[in-house]
Amino acid sequence: MTKILIMGATSAIAQATARIFAAQGASLYLIARDPQKLADVAADLKIRGAKNVFSRTLNARELDQYRQVVEDAATQLAGLDAALVAHGTLSDQQACEQSIDRLVDEFTTNALSVMALCTELANYFSAQKHGTIAAISSVAGDRGRKSNYVYASSKAAINCFLSGMGQRLSKSGVKVVVVKPGFVISPMTAAFKKSALWATPTAIAPVVAQAMIRGTPVVYVPWFWRPIMLIIRAIPERLFRRLSF
Repeated sequence: MTKILIMGATSAIAQATARIFAAQGASLYLIARDPQKLADVAADLKIRGAKNVFSRTLNARELDQYRQVVEDAATQLAGLDAALVAHGTLSDQQACEQSIDRLVDEFTTNALSVMALCTELANYFSAQKHGTIAAISSVAGDRGRKSNYVYASSKAAINCFLSGMGQRLSKSGVKVVVVKPGFVISPMTAAFKKSALWATPTAIAPVVAQAMIRGTPVVYVPWFWRPIMLIIRAIPERLFRRLSF
């Protein structure tokens, strides 16, 4: 796995994961919205050992650009082995409840754009008979809660979409990986009160990298979120609606 496209390259998990691949001498094609942050990340990865680093600015909602992005990445890297899709926003639940436009924007960024890019990647990798597609989802997608069901539903859509895509591509040599982190300490969650359930991007990144290398279909990170979400999913709906969390 030496030629990797990373969408949302300036996000905390993507940066930490890219550093692992850079240290292994991988060539990277980075995509993000902010040109200055993207340049800083690219420079850091070069120092850390990346063989080549290419970058491109893109707004995730520019869905019509994804085919060109994949083609450009494959050209610049002289091939493509894997992709990590790690972009997204932390939706303002109350704002989305009040504004359909805001709701559509959030769902486009967090779900439809991921589906669109993964579709282009799937077509590219299936044609070459090998490759790995990994996407950062969330444990939130396992069940909707009143505090974040817009965000959660976008992640649930990704989970279902990539489950089907993984089944579709299972005999073509292409691996599809869904990563479900729990609470992550990052600039996006700076205002949240932290507890023992929170994990750092540097703790999560090795799990992400290993899952990409092995082609693990679904990985909860940290591991304890798997039994936690198993319990939460098992709560009867009538009882679940009475809960306050």
